[in-house]
Amino acid sequence: MKINRLGLALLPLLTACDKPPQPAPPPRPALVVIVGEKAAANAMTLVGEVRPRYESSQGFRIDGKIIARNVDVGAQVKKGQVLAHLDATDTHLSATAALADVRAAEANHALALTEVARQRQLFAKKFISASALDSREAELKISSARLAQVKAQANVSGNQMQYTNLTADRDGVVTEIHAEPGQVVKAGEAVVKIADTQEIEVLVSVPESRMAEVRVNTAVNVRMWANRQKIYTGVVREIAPAAESATRAFNIRVSIKASDAAVKLGMTAGVTFQQAQTAEFLIPSSALTEINGKKTVWVIDSKDNAQPREVVTDQFREDGVLIISGLQAGEKIAIAGVHTLSKNQPVKPMLEAAP
Repeated sequence: MKINRLGLALLPLLTACDKPPQPAPPPRPALVVIVGEKAAANAMTLVGEVRPRYESSQGFRIDGKIIARNVDVGAQVKKGQVLAHLDATDTHLSATAALADVRAAEANHALALTEVARQRQLFAKKFISASALDSREAELKISSARLAQVKAQANVSGNQMQYTNLTADRDGVVTEIHAEPGQVVKAGEAVVKIADTQEIEVLVSVPESRMAEVRVNTAVNVRMWANRQKIYTGVVREIAPAAESATRAFNIRVSIKASDAAVKLGMTAGVTFQQAQTAEFLIPSSALTEINGKKTVWVIDSKDNAQPREVVTDQFREDGVLIISGLQAGEKIAIAGVHTLSKNQPVKPMLEAAP
């Protein structure tokens, strides 16, 4: 009886020894990237608009009625070319009146000279008093000042005759027309806008998080969207001192070197900044986690096991985070589900597809 009971007690143990061992769970799929691949191709490209460096609105320097306009939008003009005319009737009359005033002042001045000469002879012979001579000399000074005044006014009237012609102040192309013949315009009112086509730029907006990469005289490549095969070289000429209130981006102007006729004002252009080599690696922000208060990424080792690695980060950007130290080029790191990984956990690496 005792033997039977002992056999029954050992039966479950023998049965348990016969069960096959539980299979290990399959490696967990993990989306990974290779360190160094994306960092090497991280050139900032921004879209901007082609604009002239110099563009000025030109108007007449006097009031008047436009009687003729010689150019249209798109016309190529040379410096000194007449663009429009004002009615010169009133200015011609003013110039004629000013010339008449000059003639009268010259006659009065000649008479004053003669009188002073005569009075000096009489004073020398003691026929008149000194006060009488002083009075004539004062009249001579007044006539001399009056003559200088009317001559200056005549010069102004002569200049106004020339101001009835609106001339181009530079070579360029007419981009806007603001007045037509028959219209009365005020002095300084914009009539024609001229853009200088000799110096062409691209205006782009740089996000404030990328401003550390932009410097004056930084070399860039420029491609027109109309012809993306041709690459123009350029440099950063100007950086706005303050960001735009609406976009929080900084406007910069890029000068295009050796632009040709294919580069037209208003075109859309892509500006690619030629970044210097750096020891930092750019990784996706999703690859970074924090363990025990330390910045950490999960490195997939040669046996496809996940290993935590402490790293030192630099700046965070829209396209990822820069790593100063802790990673080597060519290492694989997990970029998805990093909060659920554990040390030495087997994974099945799946390389992220290129965009």
